[in-house]
Amino acid sequence: MAIPYLHARVLLAVFIGCVPVISHADLYSLKIENDIIATGSDGHYTNGFELMRSFEPDGDHWSRRFAETVPGWAADEVDNIAYRLGHQIYTPNDIERAGLIEDDRPYAGLLFAGLSIHSTTQHDGWRGTSGLHLDLGIVGPAAGAERVQRRVHDVTDSDEPKGWDNQLRNEPFVNLAYQHRWWLQQRFAGLEFEYGPSAGFSLGNLYTYGSAGLGLRIGQGLARSFSIPAVAPAQSGSMFFDQGGGFAWNIFANVEGRYMAHNMLLEGNTFKSSHSVDSREWVGDAKAGVALTWNSWQLAFASVWRTREFHGQDEHDQFGSLTVSAWF
Repeated sequence: MAIPYLHARVLLAVFIGCVPVISHADLYSLKIENDIIATGSDGHYTNGFELMRSFEPDGDHWSRRFAETVPGWAADEVDNIAYRLGHQIYTPNDIERAGLIEDDRPYAGLLFAGLSIHSTTQHDGWRGTSGLHLDLGIVGPAAGAERVQRRVHDVTDSDEPKGWDNQLRNEPFVNLAYQHRWWLQQRFAGLEFEYGPSAGFSLGNLYTYGSAGLGLRIGQGLARSFSIPAVAPAQSGSMFFDQGGGFAWNIFANVEGRYMAHNMLLEGNTFKSSHSVDSREWVGDAKAGVALTWNSWQLAFASVWRTREFHGQDEHDQFGSLTVSAWF
C-alpha cells in the first residue's frame, strides 16, 4: 500500500528541490476550492488545494532571459514567478455506491507541481497581463485522493466514499498553458475600474483547450494586485500583490468559454482502459467574488458556476474558491 504514495513523496521532493532560496521577501498563498463552500453538496470537482510561493525575480534571473525568447515578451516585463504544489479530487455525485456509475464522471485524484511566469505592461489607459504555466503531475491512485477523502469524511462524519475502486489509473501528465488579458482602465466616483477580454490555451495529456473570456474589477487600489484568481481547469492566476499601503479592495466578475478538445478527467486514461463519459466540447464558467488587501495580507473569495461538462450530466456545477496570501 505504501508504494503508490512514493510517487507523491517524489513529486513533493522534486518541487521543494526546484524552489530556490530567495533572499528577499516571498509571498505565500494557500488556495482551497470546494463545492461545499458554495452549495453544501459533495460531488464532481469536490475539493482542491494549491500552495504557491511567489516572488519578483532579480534582474539576472533565468525567467527574464527566458521571457526574451517568447514572442511579445521582454525581460523587464516579468513581474513575478510562482512555484506551485496542488492536489485535486473528482468524484461522481453519489459516492455511497460501490459499483461503477457509468453515466457520471469518473473518480480521479490529481497531484501536481507547477511553475508560472507572469508579466504586465502598462500603456496609456490600459494594461496587458500574461501568464505562462507549466504543470507536471500524476493522475490516479498515486495521487492519494482516496485516502485523503476517506480521512476527511471520517473526521467530519460525512458519507463514506465507496467507489474509489473505479478511479482512473496512474498516468503522469505534462501541461503547458498561456493566457493574456487586456485591461481597460477608468475611474468614476472615486472608484477604479478595469475591464476587458482574455484569451488563452492549454496543451497536454491532461487538458487541451482554447479559451476566451471577459473580466471586470471594481474597487480601490487595483494597481496593488495583479489579476483575477483562476479556478481549475485554468492554471493558477497570479495572487501577487504589493505589500504596504494600507487597505485596498475590489470586487470582480469574469465569464469564460472553453472549447475542450481533451479532458482526461472525463474521457479517461490515454493508454489504459478506464471509466469515461462523453464530454462536452463547449464549457462555460461564470465567476464573481471579492478580494481584500491589508498591508502584507490578502483574502480572496470567488463563487463559480460551471455549465454541464459531459452529456448526461443532470445539472450545472457550483463551487467556491478561497485564497489566503501573506508576505514573509
